[in-house]
Amino acid sequence: MKFDQQIIDELNILAQFDLSNIEQGIKIHHDASASIIAAAERLFNKKLIDQVDGGYLTPLGRTSAEHAQSLSSVLNGL
Repeated sequence: MKFDQQIIDELNILAQFDLSNIEQGIKIHHDASASIIAAAERLFNKKLIDQVDGGYLTPLGRTSAEHAQSLSSVLNGL
């Protein structure tokens, strides 16, 4: 299975969450690219975030963000 652009956009959103602070969410603004707005909506529909425009990670979203950020660190050689 390869990562298509939609999955990459979703991973990029998950990578923006600060996992050290569960009280900090993110906001996808209305002037963001259409692909990022759509990615946030898909994450919401998958129950990974609690608002269609970002918000906070759900428990499943937190686990997913942890994995996404770990993978990013490995691939970036960190």
